[in-house]
Amino acid sequence: MLSIAARCGSLPPHLQAVKHGFKNLTFGAKDAVSILKSFYKLFTGLGIRLAHTDVKIPDFSDYRRPEVVNPNQSSQDSSESRRTFSYVLTGATTVVGLYAAKTVVTQFVSSMSASADVLALSKIEIKLSDIPEGKNMTFKWRGKPLFVRHRTEKEIAAEAAVNLAELRDPEHDKDRAANPRWVIVLGVCTHLGCVPIANAGDFGGYYCPCHGSHYDASGRIRKGPAPLNLEVPFYEFPDDDTVIVG
Repeated sequence: MLSIAARCGSLPPHLQAVKHGFKNLTFGAKDAVSILKSFYKLFTGLGIRLAHTDVKIPDFSDYRRPEVVNPNQSSQDSSESRRTFSYVLTGATTVVGLYAAKTVVTQFVSSMSASADVLALSKIEIKLSDIPEGKNMTFKWRGKPLFVRHRTEKEIAAEAAVNLAELRDPEHDKDRAANPRWVIVLGVCTHLGCVPIANAGDFGGYYCPCHGSHYDASGRIRKGPAPLNLEVPFYEFPDDDTVIVG
């Protein structure tokens, strides 16, 4: 558009000349030659091209490293510094990427972990002074019955003297009771998951009436179809009067 406007800018003088020539109907050969010259200048003037020789090439020297400003200098002279920069940049990018990946994985795993209310239910604290000697109390823990038995000295001695060779699932009493006075087991029969009855059976421990499994006062299977002893959960005694299960 700028080119067309520039070309049309030369038309008015020529048009004025043509108009002046045609205003006089009687004109001679000189006038005809003048008119032809005007037309020639008109059409040849439209093809004029302007040369833009004042365009300046931008200077990017401020953005280049001093080592590569000189065009006569070999690129090998600055290769060491450029290689060091590349190594540093690659190392920094790798560290940032690994840290970001670690953060994403940590957040993802944390989102799948148990919430605070679920963790609170994973443990139970029991006051042992509420359980009389020779008695068993049942508590609910993680949706399962939990048996806590306060054994007498007679029961402790009887269970410690049992011959392991006679047991279907051999376990010594001291391996099942961290404190000999207390036996803590899950009240779930290892046969079909029934709930045994405490202080019952042929061995004075636990008895499952569903299929006739008999356990002793240490929770070990002594008679019946159950293949394994009653499960002993993890527990600890923070003091002599308290036990925390879980």
